This record gives sequence, C-alpha cells and structure tokens, in this order.
Amino acid sequence: MRLAWFSPFPPVKTGVAAVSAPLVATLRSRGHVVDPYPEHAAHDFVWRRRQDPYDLAVYQFGNSSHHDYEWAYALNYPGLVVLHDTHLHHARAAFLLRERRPEDYRAEFAWNHPGASRDLAELGVAGFDSALYYDWPMMRALVASARLVAVHGNAARTELLEQLASGRPSAADRPPDNVRAIRLSLGTQLGRDRIGQARRSIRSRYGIGEDAIVFGCFGGLTPEKRLPQILSAFKAVVPYAPSSRLLFGGAPAAHYDLRADIAAQGLEDRATITGYLERDEDLADHIAACDATLNLRWPTARETSGPWLQALAAGRPTVITDLVHLSDAPSLDPRSWTVNGSGTTRDTAVCIAIDLMDEDHSLRLAMRRLAADAGLRDSLGRRAQAWWTRHHSPEGMADDYESVLGQAAQRSDPHVELPTHMRNRGDRTLQSLLAPFGVRNPIASDTRARHPGGTIGA
Repeated sequence: MRLAWFSPFPPVKTGVAAVSAPLVATLRSRGHVVDPYPEHAAHDFVWRRRQDPYDLAVYQFGNSSHHDYEWAYALNYPGLVVLHDTHLHHARAAFLLRERRPEDYRAEFAWNHPGASRDLAELGVAGFDSALYYDWPMMRALVASARLVAVHGNAARTELLEQLASGRPSAADRPPDNVRAIRLSLGTQLGRDRIGQARRSIRSRYGIGEDAIVFGCFGGLTPEKRLPQILSAFKAVVPYAPSSRLLFGGAPAAHYDLRADIAAQGLEDRATITGYLERDEDLADHIAACDATLNLRWPTARETSGPWLQALAAGRPTVITDLVHLSDAPSLDPRSWTVNGSGTTRDTAVCIAIDLMDEDHSLRLAMRRLAADAGLRDSLGRRAQAWWTRHHSPEGMADDYESVLGQAAQRSDPHVELPTHMRNRGDRTLQSLLAPFGVRNPIASDTRARHPGGTIGA
C-alpha cells in the first residue's frame, strides 16, 4: 500500500514520535510505501496527493500541540485515525483559543458533546479549563469523519464507544462501527546479561548500592504521575526497607518543583533525579537498574504509558493506577493480593494496580511488599516480559496495523456534517482574490474527496 503518514517524528520528544519512527520502518520492510508528513512537510501532501493518489492517509493523534496541524487534514481527507489518547480536549482547545477563535471552539464543543450544556464551553473560553478538559474528551468529530479509528487495546475501545454512546442525543443516533483495537509497542526485550550490566553501571553512576531496593519513575516528572503521593508512600516504607531508594528518570516539569517536594519529605539522600534521558538505550538501562517501577497516572487522557511498556519489556515488576483502559492487563490488588476483578490467585498477574479511592493505603502496601518479597518481584517480572512479548511486541503491532490499514483502505469516506470551519478547503484567500473579477477558482473541486492545492486549516 502507498500511505501518507501524519505524525511527529524524532527528534520531537514525544511517545507518538517514538512509536511512529520504528513502525514506519517495519511497514516499509514489509513492502509498503510510506511518505512521512510531520508538521514541517504537511503542506506538500495536497499537491503530491493530486499527482499520485495515496491508498490511505494515516493520522497519529495524541493530546499535545504536536498534533495541531493534523486536524485539518484528518477532517478533510478521511483515513485511519489512531488515537494514542482518547481525550484530546486539552490540545484542541489550546489550539483554537490560542488563535483567538472562541466561536469555533464553542461550535466544536457543542458538536462533540451534544448532550452537554453549551455554557460549559464558556469555562474553557474563560480559562477555567483543567477539569473541563478531562471530563469532555472532544474527539467525536475525528471519529465520525474517519474511515476507521484505532485505539490501543479492547478495554480502550470499549470505553471510547461508551463515551460516544453517552453523548448521543437520541437512541436513533447509533454508535460508530469504525473503531478497532490494535496493539501498541514500545520498549526492547532485555535479557539477563543486559539487565545485570545495566544494574551495575547505572547504580554505580549514582552511588546506589547493589543491595538497595530501587523504585523508579520515568517519563515527564509531573504531578499527574502522582509523584507527591509516591514520595509520601515511600517515606512510610523506608522504616521497613532501610536500603530503599527512588530513581526519577526524566525532565522535571516547569509547573512542579519535585526537588522541593523531596526536600519537604526529608528524602534528599534517598532520591536521585537523572534529568531527561535522551537515548532509548539509556532509558532502558535506567529501568533495568530498578527493582520495580511506579507508573501511576491521574488525571489521565486515557493514554498508555510508554515507560510502563518499556518496564514490562525489561521484565520489571510495575505498579500502575487501576484505570479502565488498562484493564486488559491482569493486575494484582495489593489489599488482597488477588487478581483485580476476578478474585483468583496472583499467578496470572503482570503488574500491581492501585485503586484511586484507596491510593495512599494501597500504594504503601504495594511498595512495602515489593521491597520485601524478592519472589514476588521475580514472578511479576517474568510474567510482565511474557505479556509484553504477546501483546506489545513490534511485530504484533505491525500485524495489527496491516489489518486495520487494509480495512480502512476498503471503506468509503464518511459523509458527516461538521461545523463549517472544520471543512476549510484552504482556498479562501484564492477565492477572495478572484471574486472581485468574477473569475471562478480554476482548480476548485465539486467534491470533498478532491481539493485544490495549498495549505488547509481547521
């Protein structure tokens, strides 16, 4: 297949970019022709498409400003939309309001959430946005206008369909039939030798003893990763695990002073902050040097944590937040040490999941048990790596992509009425120049499937 691939790519430092680059390489190795369209090259898509049409356009969407440019193309040139986050409100609102387009934001909010009061949009316009953005996902337009939509895992698909169903104005407005579940791959499977070497070198670099129990937190160091809660739980665990340490691998957030929180808990001698880990190999080595990793997240845009997948690949026991979109992975409840949702034994679990309503208590239970129980750490790590091999390997992800690419290529463009500004064909300036002379746009198309050259915007 000949594919147009809209996504950020390295050196952009995002999880989506980290997924796209190797995935494109794998698809090319399987015979597909893939033209990448990062933001700086997207304007070439329209004329290149006119000269030699693509079999399909693929749009990789995350809840960040790196994807702002993709909206216009996805809405005007339907294809396969891959949602790395199923909540996109933060990014879309920031884009529209940054461009001083409050009326467009109001129109999109109303279209995306027909069952909600239109007055809710005024909270975003006024800047009171954080809770609003998490409660209203703002992605119905992308789903409705796509040929096919892919999300990561069956649990994420089920939740997305439930979200869309809850916003339907009437029973006659049927839920979409264009949402598929695919696997997501990040990380590299590590063997015992690599883990042992990484453990020695990384611990030596930071002065961490070989016998220390190290809990790691990786990725952007933001309060949404529950870092204040982790520090509090860790302090409570120290008396039971005197050699324990914390390793924070990532860039501190501008809006959160992690060092100040560490000092307030009196943990300066037990916590290490590495700064941003530039290379994937460095991140893998730092994860491998830990005895367990903490991958908590709340609030969430329903993303799957890249560092969590990398920890599974490295065979590390992990602690996550018990979220519905992650429920495909069997997890232990630390209050009973049975598998969440089933009440059975722990023999199938690949991680530990923390109930948000009991976060402080459950997190302390989990960390204390992991610090003391080497057998549990070993068994969770082995099952975690086996789970990654089955559900998150690069080849498995590529197989799923080939399936949904084929399905999307066979589907017709959907016909859906969106707010007018979302169907901007990009020829408004040309039309305004020609209108005074009574000249018709010579390259205008009378169908949505064909568009004039130039940059488009939504």
